Amino acid sequence: MFTGDELTAALETLGVTHVVWLPDSALGVWEAALEAAPHLTLVRVCRESEAWAIAAGLHIGGKSPLVMIQNTGLFDSGDALRNVLFDLGIPLYAMIGYRSYLVENSPDTAKKFTEPVLKAWGIDYLLIDRPGRVEAFCDHYRACQAASRAGVTLIAEGNM
Repeated sequence: MFTGDELTAALETLGVTHVVWLPDSALGVWEAALEAAPHLTLVRVCRESEAWAIAAGLHIGGKSPLVMIQNTGLFDSGDALRNVLFDLGIPLYAMIGYRSYLVENSPDTAKKFTEPVLKAWGIDYLLIDRPGRVEAFCDHYRACQAASRAGVTLIAEGNM
């Protein structure tokens, strides 16, 4: 949905200091641009739950991290998410790959449960389902940060 250059420029404009991630095949195309960005540090994790804990520590240390994972990882990291966002009240922001969203009639249950899970958690989210919406992402990020609340941008994946 975004080129690597568009994404890194947006993240740098927003003041993001670290991208804590476990990329999937769609988000992984941004790796070279993220690594090359002079004002971003790319932090790789082994499990999605680690991403929330590491991002929380960075936030507590005065940095501005962004979590980047796929929706299946969102499901897997529920307890860490609960601890960080709700028990500790840390307003982290995440960009989450929305597997199979663009695949018409997909039987993939990851597509079925992503938005209901975010709604159940009460997490404010934005869906990016077509190119050219970088500014919408930036606006949503800024609004969540200004309100000191967690937020998510879902990046639609699949065949276009």
